[in-house]
Amino acid sequence: MIKDQSNHSLSWWWFVVIICIFFYLHQTMLLISAQEVGFDLVYAGDEREFDYGESSKKGPRHWGELKKEWSACNHGKLQSPVDLLYQRIKLSPKLGEINMNYYKPSNATINNRGHDIAIEWLEDAGSIKINGTDYFLKQCHWHSPSEHTLNGRRFDLELHMVHQSHEINQESKIAVTALFYKIGKPNWFLSKLTRDIINITDTKKEVHQGVIDPKELGLNGSMKYYRYIGSLTVPPCTEGVLWAINTRISTVSIEQVKLLKQAVHDYAEINARPLQPINGRYIYL
Repeated sequence: MIKDQSNHSLSWWWFVVIICIFFYLHQTMLLISAQEVGFDLVYAGDEREFDYGESSKKGPRHWGELKKEWSACNHGKLQSPVDLLYQRIKLSPKLGEINMNYYKPSNATINNRGHDIAIEWLEDAGSIKINGTDYFLKQCHWHSPSEHTLNGRRFDLELHMVHQSHEINQESKIAVTALFYKIGKPNWFLSKLTRDIINITDTKKEVHQGVIDPKELGLNGSMKYYRYIGSLTVPPCTEGVLWAINTRISTVSIEQVKLLKQAVHDYAEINARPLQPINGRYIYL
């Protein structure tokens, strides 16, 4: 009887240990996932962790010095953004398609993260398929002016849609699709967000948007993309990111660009990271 009780206690002890280990690993993976898709950019009071000032001690030149885990920002060899130079572009018919027909409407919030305005989907908003791998949509945000340039030309605005693969052994766990905008007709999707963007101007608030269909942003269907391997363009500058930049140029009004600039905090009115060395990389089309 005593032996049975002992075995029972031992079994229960191991059960508790296993549950604790599982919980720890789960929380760790959630933290890593959050960092990789750019949600670790938190602020202590009014103290920002980084900014875009050229002469600032927290500017892009110093990002890699601010935290040990941000070292790739200064020392990485596959950093983004880059100039999509025509002479670096290689046509690759065997590159494989990017299928964006898997997006679906989902509940979302619009957030003022200080350094940008972002939409975060709270539930499953679908995915894109790249070379047979599914990358699930997490969030999107805008940079003004554009971070990437096309043969030296910088555009007025750039959209980033951030996706993440659930496959453990996948070499590229993050995929970002991007879209350039030039000044012209107002962007229909941004027009829908005008009131909410005004409401979160110069704050650190979020507004529940209800259901947003990612297809409304204009990056869906079969389109041509400039593709290369790079990094996140904000700390921690994680490398191995699969970039796909749409060859189509969309339009946005001057007023819409001004609103996005005014909404973020003063240090991020120009929230484009400087161009990074290409380091022998090719751009595939």
